[in-house]
Amino acid sequence: MLNIALFGPPGAGKGTQSKKIIEKYYLSYIATGDLLRQEIAEGSELGVEAKAIIDKGGLVSDDMIVQLIEKHISTDNDSNGILFDGFPRTVVQAYILEGLLLRMGSQLSCMLALDVPNEELIRRMLERSKTSGRADDNLEVIEYRLKEYENKTKPVAEFYRERDKYFPINGIGTVDDIFDRLTTAIDQTLDKQWMNVVLLGPPGSGKGTQGRELAKRHNLVYISTGSLLRKEISNNTEIGDRVKPFMERGEIVPDEIAIRLIEREIQLHPNAKGFIFKGFPRTIVQAYILDGLLMRLNSSVNMVIELKVPTLECFKRLASRGKTDKSRTYDRDPELIVNRLEEYENRTSLVKNYYKKQGIFQKADGTGTTHQVSEALNYMIREGFKTIR
Repeated sequence: MLNIALFGPPGAGKGTQSKKIIEKYYLSYIATGDLLRQEIAEGSELGVEAKAIIDKGGLVSDDMIVQLIEKHISTDNDSNGILFDGFPRTVVQAYILEGLLLRMGSQLSCMLALDVPNEELIRRMLERSKTSGRADDNLEVIEYRLKEYENKTKPVAEFYRERDKYFPINGIGTVDDIFDRLTTAIDQTLDKQWMNVVLLGPPGSGKGTQGRELAKRHNLVYISTGSLLRKEISNNTEIGDRVKPFMERGEIVPDEIAIRLIEREIQLHPNAKGFIFKGFPRTIVQAYILDGLLMRLNSSVNMVIELKVPTLECFKRLASRGKTDKSRTYDRDPELIVNRLEEYENRTSLVKNYYKKQGIFQKADGTGTTHQVSEALNYMIREGFKTIR
C-alpha cells in the first residue's frame, strides 16, 4: 500500500495538493481538519469539545484525534492506500499513526513536507479569510497557529528523516509546479518499494517452475525454503542434520529454522526489487512470521497467488517425478504423497483466509501448459506492479 502523510504549516496548500495526489495515485483520504469541522457541523460530542479548542487556534488532544481517525479511517478495496492530511502533527501522533497502520497490516510510505515562508503563509490565509468564513482565519489566530506548528510539529520531520521517509518540498510556485515536485518524491518512494509475492499451491502444482520463471522475468529474488533446506542437507550442515528427518517424511520443518534461512537469503540480496516466496508460509503462524520479518525491513506481502490444480493431477505429477533424477524421497512413496497433499489442504486454509481478508489473495489455473500458466501469472504480477508503483 502507498500511505502518505502530507505535512506543512497552515496555508501551505495541503488541501489543494491532496486532491491532485489522491486522484493520480487513487488513494483514500483522511484530513483531520475536515473531519473535525464535520463533527463540529454535526454537533457531535466530539465536535463540541473540539470547537472551543480550534476557535483559539489550538491543537486538539491526541485522544480526540485517535477517536476521530478510528471513526473515519477506511481503505476502499480498490484504493492503493491512504493520504493523511494534517496528521501526524506531533511525534506522539507519529507513533500513533504507526500503530493504526500496523493494525491494518501496513505502514507509512513517506512524509511530504511543503515548505513555505511565514510571510507567504500569512498572506495566503488572510486572503482566504475573505471567503472562507472560518473563525481561525484571522491574524491573531494565524500567528498563534504558526507558532504552534513551529514548536510542536517540526520534530515530526526529524522522526521521519531518521527513518529515511521525509521529503521536503518547495511549496512556492504554481499549483502544477508544486504537484510535479510532490509526484517526483512519491515516485522515488515507489521505486524503493519491494514487490513481494507468495506463491501457494499443493505439492506438484508447479510452484517451483513458475516461481523461478517469474523471478527471472520480473527481476525479483526467488526464495524456496525447500531448496534452501535441501542445500543444507547436501552440505551436511548442522541445520541440514536437524531438518533431514522432516524432509524425508515431507513434513514442515520447525519455524525457527525456516526463519533463519529466509532472513539469511534476504540479507544476501540487499539490492533486490522484491521476492517470490515459495513454500513459505504454509501455516497461519508462518504468515504472521513473514509479515513481521518484512515489516522490520519496511516492506510487506503485496500479492498471494495460489496455483489451482486438481488433487489427482498433482498426485500423477509427483509420482512421475519420483521416477526421474529430480525425485525427492517423498515422491517415491504414494502414502507420503497423499499425506503431503492432505497436509496442504488442512494447513493452508487459514493462510488463504488470512490473505483474503487483506484483499491480496488471487487464484490462477495451474492445469495448462507451462507457458500458458506462466503467461497468466506474468499478467497478474504486472498488474500488481501497477498497484504499488
